[in-house]
Parts: sequence; C-alpha cells; structure tokens
Amino acid sequence: MTTPRPFKVLGIQQIAIGGPDKLRLQKLWVDMLGLEVTGTFRSERENVDEDICAMGSGPFKVEVDLMQPLDPEKKPAVHTTPLNHVGLWIDDLPQAVEWLTAQGVRFAPGGIRKGAAGFDICFLHPKANDEFPISGEGVLVEMVQAPPEVVTAFNALAATR
Repeated sequence: MTTPRPFKVLGIQQIAIGGPDKLRLQKLWVDMLGLEVTGTFRSERENVDEDICAMGSGPFKVEVDLMQPLDPEKKPAVHTTPLNHVGLWIDDLPQAVEWLTAQGVRFAPGGIRKGAAGFDICFLHPKANDEFPISGEGVLVEMVQAPPEVVTAFNALAATR
C-alpha cells in the first residue's frame, strides 16, 4: 500500500510543440489562433530556441511553447516529437518529487531547476527502467511548481464544486 499523496496536480501549465522551424508553428498558433508571444527562451544545453505563447489569463493562463532545435543533429531533439511535452502545475514540487521517486517513478536527469518561464521544474522520464518502473510511457511530463496565486486560485475553484 502506498502512502497518501502529499501534493496535488492543479491543472495544465503548458504544452510544448516542437518542429524544425518555429516560424511555421507561429503561423498557426499566433497568426491564425491569436495566441500572444509573451517571451522567448534559448538554451544550448537543452538544444532549444522557443517562443513562449499564452492563452487565457491570470492563474488560469496556459503556455503553448513553440520550439525548434538550435542544431537538428543534436539531442535533445525537440522537433522530432511534435507534441514534445505536457506541463502540469504542482502545488508542492519538492514533496511531489520525493513521494513519486519513493513510488518508483523515473525522473529525467537534471533534478529540480528553473525552467524557461522562471518557475521551478523537473521532468518525468518518458521511459521506465528496472530501478524505476513507472514513467510517462512515451510522453515527457514536466512538473511545474505553481506560484502561490495559482495554488490559491485552483483551491478556490475546487471549493466551489
């Protein structure tokens, strides 16, 4: 029997879409669907050049990150899986990582660190192994520490149900 889960997944924080050319991704997401580009992020280590777009507002804003590789021949290959990853708001990221690890969930290398939008993040690995038999089953899942106003807004919403 597992111990009670000491954290909550509050909602979707982001989706990340990869392609060889983020300008082509912008054509749909920004020009056609009207998302606003709210920032950019570039990282040699993560081989990514991304535009951070947004839909919605306030604590219910969802990011749509449009990503292209800095070098298409290098890893990580952010463009080879069109839906690169899903990001989830977590109310207590350190607790979540500790508990999930104890349950056998595999995390990607890098630990908790600052993400592109400035929040603490970490990733669940898309593939399990013998030591950690639980994974994203082919999907990279980003866990994002929700700031206090997001936690409060989701808790208030949950209280109305």
